[in-house]
Amino acid sequence: MERELWPTLYRLLREVGRDFSQKYVQIQPWVLVACSLWAILHDRTAQWACDEASWQSAGRLRPWKLPSPSTLSRRAYEVAAGLIWRALEQRLRDCQSPALIALLDGKPLPVGGCTKDPDAGYGRGAGMMAKGYKLHTVMAGRCLPEQWEVTSLGVGETTAAGQMLARADAGGYLLADGNYDSSELFDQAARAGYQMVVPIDHPNAGKGHHYQSPHRRRCVEMMKRDRGLSGFGRALYRMRTAIERSYGNATSFAGGLLPLPAWVRRLRRVRFWVWGKLLINAVRILRNKGLTSSLR
Repeated sequence: MERELWPTLYRLLREVGRDFSQKYVQIQPWVLVACSLWAILHDRTAQWACDEASWQSAGRLRPWKLPSPSTLSRRAYEVAAGLIWRALEQRLRDCQSPALIALLDGKPLPVGGCTKDPDAGYGRGAGMMAKGYKLHTVMAGRCLPEQWEVTSLGVGETTAAGQMLARADAGGYLLADGNYDSSELFDQAARAGYQMVVPIDHPNAGKGHHYQSPHRRRCVEMMKRDRGLSGFGRALYRMRTAIERSYGNATSFAGGLLPLPAWVRRLRRVRFWVWGKLLINAVRILRNKGLTSSLR
């Protein structure tokens, strides 16, 4: 799988990297990103990617000069490298058009309970309490999320969703589970162009004396049971199962978004590790759909 995905990813990185060259440096920013992606693709450490022997399977698709581990560690998170990561992400995302229906959810990224990582927090994981991080996404049928965020597992889902919706600029329906039932979040989604749809089954929903978002009231009307399962709101919400398949597919191949390895700790490292996994998965999706020609 690595040999199938790397040529497309490397070629795209070289094209994007030309716009972000720096003066007075021996190692250009795209080389730092290439080493990071090579390590993430193979689930290895950054130091491993700085070794010439680690690139034997890459053939000619590799930087001619590799950075030292200290150089990569010092400069991997600089602004120039971050701009290349962002440009890569946008280039891959633009290969497809967003769907009218978007999906909001989170994926826990747990670590061991004995970890000394100060950024890892306690929160609800997959059916139990855990310690670690969480990936929050807004998916709209493209190879990459429309918006995504990595937070400590202790950060509330509505808080992370609000941060993502503050950056969003789209339109359509946003399907989420009951954890996102908040009038404030309904208003934030509306400002981003979304009508949020969550399962609200309480018979007195929307009748309280505190502030009720008009967009939440609309969701309550859409989800009323007296309209039957054939109603628009409930039929629409059944499409939310696609988010589970998206997360499942992102982890079901070599180099995918597997559990965090032991050397990926602290929020900054976890974020870039997940970022690389999202880019790798995006190339895999485009390749499987025969859309890699759109990258040329």
